[in-house]
Amino acid sequence: MIIIGILFFVFGFITWVNGVLIPYFQICLELSNFQSFWVAFAAYIAYFVMAIPSAYILKSTGYKKGMVIGLLIMAVGTLSFLPAAYVRNYALFLVGLFITGTGLALLQTAANPYVAVIGPAESTAQRIGFMGVANKTAGILSQQILGAIFLVNADSIIAAVKRASSAEKIAILDEYVLKVVNPYLVITLILLALAVLVHFSRLPEVKESVEAGDDASGDVPKTSIWQFPYLILGVAALFMASACEVIPIDCIIVYSRSLGIPLNEARHFTEYTLYAMLGGYVLSTIVIPRYISQQTALLTVSCLGLLLTAGAYFSSGLVSVYFLASLGFGAALLWGTIWGLAVRGLGTFTKVGAALLLMSVVGGGIFPLLFGKLIDISPERPQQALLVLIPCYVYLIFYSTKGYKLLNWV
Repeated sequence: MIIIGILFFVFGFITWVNGVLIPYFQICLELSNFQSFWVAFAAYIAYFVMAIPSAYILKSTGYKKGMVIGLLIMAVGTLSFLPAAYVRNYALFLVGLFITGTGLALLQTAANPYVAVIGPAESTAQRIGFMGVANKTAGILSQQILGAIFLVNADSIIAAVKRASSAEKIAILDEYVLKVVNPYLVITLILLALAVLVHFSRLPEVKESVEAGDDASGDVPKTSIWQFPYLILGVAALFMASACEVIPIDCIIVYSRSLGIPLNEARHFTEYTLYAMLGGYVLSTIVIPRYISQQTALLTVSCLGLLLTAGAYFSSGLVSVYFLASLGFGAALLWGTIWGLAVRGLGTFTKVGAALLLMSVVGGGIFPLLFGKLIDISPERPQQALLVLIPCYVYLIFYSTKGYKLLNWV
């Protein structure tokens, strides 16, 4: 659990830094809101593309070797930020984010089911809650450390660019983009060190049960992953949940700027969301399953999400931002509860089921693009972009009341 906790810390540090990278690239690469959110898309589309191949890789390598390979691939992705910075090329940055996401997909395809199968199914959300504490603590640190490096004095840089001539603007932005070099070189070295640590660790290989469906799918033997309705519907639920988790983190700085809040103040809001999520994860480790079940927790936070989204939509300024940040509290429970309900009783289908669930994380890349486009279309009323969250929470309410119970399609 300690080793896996370290890996989830790495997930968090690298994944949630996107909240800083989006406004940073928007400035130094002169991007629109829609263009800047390709950062999230490039990172999350890798899960969709690589999740199934990752499952087959793990079948031949096992969990431990798969984690090592994932870390090495991530190191290649973070290292590619260096040449991208020196030529100030957005496409190269996106390639680096995709490669990093590829490594993360393999790593999470191994780590998430590993957490699920090393203990009782009914306490999966609790164990993932512990992992979430590590994940979001790392995210907070990434905001504090890299946010201070990338976005410090960003408002003055924006002002200087507006006043500068074409040649001066290029010089300013060329210097500004190089802020990414040293941090990502350090991150690359850390990833390589972790690969060595995992390789030489005594992390045990976990064997799934031979038969699928012992505790969840009824008396009919399962021969295909598509015969688990609660899993397939869970994949859709995690697709929606990804939007509910990513938008309050990756989009809140851009949203705040669209409301007229200075970047020097707005850059801290992602950190506030992560603090809210951290609180949610801590709560999940205490109350699930001792006091409430996974499905009850999912239903509760889905209803709460609808209310908070409405609060953000009907308010303005800092109040709207705080409503958006507060969504992080409930979003913290979405991943673990959905995962616990969706992978129960899969037996030998666990790795493939985990891969399908990870594919759905592409929602974290698709919905921010829609969010950014809506802000570009209606800059005078950026709250319109928040409406993308409404159908997401409605579907999660369905899954937490009906979807997770379906053991057979007919």
